[in-house]
Amino acid sequence: MTTLQPSTTAAGSAAPFYTPPLLHAVHHFGARTLDFSRQVALMAIVNRTPDSFYDGGATFALDAAVAASLAAAEQGADWVDIGGVPFAPGPPLTAGEEGDRVVPVIEAVSAASDVIISVDTFLPEVAARSIAAGAHVINDTTGLANPELASVVAESGAHLIITHSLARPRTVYPHPHYVDVVAEVAAFLQEKVELAVSLGVPAQKIIIDPGHDLNKNTLHTLEITRRFQEIAALGYPTLAAVSNKDFIGETLNQDKSERLEGSLASGVIAILGGARILRMHNVASANSAIRMTEAVLGWRAPAYLKHNMGDVNEPAHPAGNQQ
Repeated sequence: MTTLQPSTTAAGSAAPFYTPPLLHAVHHFGARTLDFSRQVALMAIVNRTPDSFYDGGATFALDAAVAASLAAAEQGADWVDIGGVPFAPGPPLTAGEEGDRVVPVIEAVSAASDVIISVDTFLPEVAARSIAAGAHVINDTTGLANPELASVVAESGAHLIITHSLARPRTVYPHPHYVDVVAEVAAFLQEKVELAVSLGVPAQKIIIDPGHDLNKNTLHTLEITRRFQEIAALGYPTLAAVSNKDFIGETLNQDKSERLEGSLASGVIAILGGARILRMHNVASANSAIRMTEAVLGWRAPAYLKHNMGDVNEPAHPAGNQQ
């Protein structure tokens, strides 16, 4: 078991967050470079599906999916994750059909923006078409259920997100059981990383995701969130996909439309535990939460300084209360 050491500030005092021992902190995605030792990437979610978990098909139309992707980039997203098939159990979609959903979105977005583009797929054929169209990352929520996917990514030079899940793609996994969910998820991810590397994916191109709620109940997911540092300690940039998920709804007794605050709280807790990518639906709100957290951690300067900076204290906002 890795011993977790508290982070320290320049003055040497303990800081209330965990700094993961990243094997490779700086990652290049097309025209963008992210230094995960000093920043958190905001990944927006755009689903080109008629039955998506959160929006129920609001971005199924091609023009709606492209518009949502570009709007997310304008609102502060570093990254857009485009999906053509939900994770939830359901009928399979052919590789041709799935590719026809996501590829036109990738082409349009990459032509209009330098935002990082990932594609949520577990099919090697879809991954290959997506990368050729301009995607920088393949987001595999099945944990390399099909190892051929890693070979496709390795040949292309794209990044790969490896997510913990147990079920075969789009099938039910009833009553998931773990003796120690965090230890087991970490071991699974380490094993899959080693598989990906053996198939040619460079370690500096790998991102991991413990898979909040994926084949896990609410107690499992709360435990992963609380002990997130044990996942981040593996040394790879770690993704937290917490947005509007059922563990928030069950914990707070809230419908999907009411889970924003719980999503933001869970995301910030994950950042303090070492998460360096947050996958979120509510982009503008998540952007504010992430950038504020970065500023508190000393990674980002305030947009401006006015309060108590001069001989006369001017409020930062005309209606501000400076008590």
